[in-house]
Amino acid sequence: MEATWRWAAITAVAPIAWGATYFVTLHLLPHGYPFWGGALRALPAGLILLAVTRRLPRGSWWWRSLVLGTLNMGAFFALVYVAAQLLPTSIASTVMALSPVPLMLLGWALLAQRPAIPAVVGAALGIAGVVVMLAGGGGSIDGWGLAASLTAMLMSSVGFVLARRWSDGVDALSLSAWQLIAGGLVLLPPALLIEGAPPAIDAVSLGGFAFVSIVAGAIAFACWFSGLKHLDAGVVGLIGLLNPATGVVLGTVLAGESFTPRQVVGLCLVAAGVLLGQPALSAVVARTARRRRSRALLVRTPNGGEQ
Repeated sequence: MEATWRWAAITAVAPIAWGATYFVTLHLLPHGYPFWGGALRALPAGLILLAVTRRLPRGSWWWRSLVLGTLNMGAFFALVYVAAQLLPTSIASTVMALSPVPLMLLGWALLAQRPAIPAVVGAALGIAGVVVMLAGGGGSIDGWGLAASLTAMLMSSVGFVLARRWSDGVDALSLSAWQLIAGGLVLLPPALLIEGAPPAIDAVSLGGFAFVSIVAGAIAFACWFSGLKHLDAGVVGLIGLLNPATGVVLGTVLAGESFTPRQVVGLCLVAAGVLLGQPALSAVVARTARRRRSRALLVRTPNGGEQ
């Protein structure tokens, strides 16, 4: 049980970092460069991790890295960049909060991880909490931004489950490094052909790229894929609900947005959903139910009559 909570805490680093990415992308990074923005986020992070692991892909992992890197890093980063600059931070992060549903379904279909009832209830609670937090507070919604965010969420859900299915025998750091490098290389041709030269980078944007590459890139993905190796996909998806919760908190603290009672209620629902979906808590609930059934049996005589 202790190990489960430890891996859940490690995994939580990722969605918390990603929840800040929308704010950083909107306010600190150059506008109009989704391909360069994604490449400059992925490549440095991947090279840092590769320098740490010093392990190259072998055999089928060359094409697997390309597939996963495109789904989880390359196309995903570019789409998130677009969504972050076309949508309010709260709306962009809300779409990502829907990820527990496809992660549970894909985990069931591809990994034979049938979602437990507490995980399903936790997902419903968490999504309800996000809706409560953000209802009526996101401003106008750009259709292209919404489509980009939804596509990014679905692509990454497929990629994360495939990574779990294929990752036996590969450590999380190497897995993250290969995907980040592959995703960055995939983005370089469209960046050069469509956007031309890289954007000018000043001190502010340098700090923004350092955050999205090192913190929300190398560190976050290493934590995320470590969690995927030790926890069910549906449980990891529930932990991902911390993404929009982080976005709301940062908006309140850094952007001076109001923190209403509705948002307090929403955050409590998100926290309840994440906790309820954890296997350790589910085991406690199951043991409690078994004890109650045992006590009920103890008050009965062998022939079924009451004592």
